Amino acid sequence: MQKQYALKGNIIYTKSFGKFETVKDGYIIVEDTRVKGVYQKLPEIFNNIQLIDHGNSLIIPGFVDLHLHAPQFANLGLGLDKELMQWLETYTFPEESKYSNIDYARKVYSTFIRELWKVGTTRACVFATLHKNATKLLIDLFDQSGLSAYVGKVNMDVNSPEYLIETLEDSILDTREILEEYSSKYELVKPIITPRFVPSCSIDLLKGLGSLAKEFNVPVQSHLCENYGEINFVRKLHPDYKDYASIYDNSGLFGEVPTVMAHCVLVDEEEIELMARKKVFVAHSPNSNCNLSSGIAPIRRLITRGIPVGLATDVSAGHSLSMNSVLVNASQVSNIKWLESGRVDKPLSTAELFYLATKGGGQFFGKVGSFEENYEFDALVIDDSSLSIFKTLTIEERLQKFIYTGDDRNIKERYVAGKKIEEPKCC
Repeated sequence: MQKQYALKGNIIYTKSFGKFETVKDGYIIVEDTRVKGVYQKLPEIFNNIQLIDHGNSLIIPGFVDLHLHAPQFANLGLGLDKELMQWLETYTFPEESKYSNIDYARKVYSTFIRELWKVGTTRACVFATLHKNATKLLIDLFDQSGLSAYVGKVNMDVNSPEYLIETLEDSILDTREILEEYSSKYELVKPIITPRFVPSCSIDLLKGLGSLAKEFNVPVQSHLCENYGEINFVRKLHPDYKDYASIYDNSGLFGEVPTVMAHCVLVDEEEIELMARKKVFVAHSPNSNCNLSSGIAPIRRLITRGIPVGLATDVSAGHSLSMNSVLVNASQVSNIKWLESGRVDKPLSTAELFYLATKGGGQFFGKVGSFEENYEFDALVIDDSSLSIFKTLTIEERLQKFIYTGDDRNIKERYVAGKKIEEPKCC
């Protein structure tokens, strides 16, 4: 028999890009893992189901973080006065080498997952390291937490430090082992093919990963056109390819299966056309792009061209796990982009940005990020009573105030796929 219950509160979500749906003192009916319906008044047929009344609180979809690095959580706030390549060499690679130690990995990863829960991220696309056992541990810890994630063992066989590199053969075999063990093991946590980026992967490795993605029908995540230094290095390494994106494309890693590319700050017209045709997702990481002097991604233009976009913290190039922080910075950089473009790229509204943080990124997981019928019920219950509200605000205004001035202390409850998620145990 299917389990049903109802949540009551001030409901706000987005069905379409840039348009809020609000129901004051409304009801969400949940049946098992999915939304049955949203109502202003509770239909009589649901009179006998469990009712959870959240009073004047807001009920919003859970946040989706489309790109971040779990091992870099230990580096949060460090090295952000450097550009990408120097930051990788000085901070990131030395830290990631530590994950050969499974005890160290457990300590960081369990704390990382607890913090994700804390800030209201209910789904995430996560990079691990190249270490097979630590990657398996991260997948297991995510499943134990109740949060949903794609978790990828990073692949890197060239142009990497001696202490953080693998052979082509080991990279493929370890990735295959994880895919065989975990593709069907958990309902909400799945593996994802994860070449770090083109500079750290041989063409043979990229093509081998493309074959695995097709064989196991699993998605792909990587980085694309983040930084000038990175792009110049790619051109030097692969002069026979016309651009960065074509290297992934020729390797079967660009939309043959669901694909998300982080950053895309400096994509050119041909790359945009290819991304639009292949429906490659963009993980927009404004905190990271500002911190590492990468630039401002042309998000309005990408969306206009039909490219799916979600938001991402990109920890630890991004300095915070909070999607509130990303939403605020995404708004700010879109304002600057508008000015820089001669007022052509219209700034992103709060409703548009909220869509990207919920349904926009959620689409990578399926029917996720909205309260539409048959969507998986991921939700946050927000008590904004502490946010210095001195006048009557609309539900939309209350959400905006929470985004800009609220934090995890305002999040009362978290739901993933219909289940209330308690705080995960740490360490």
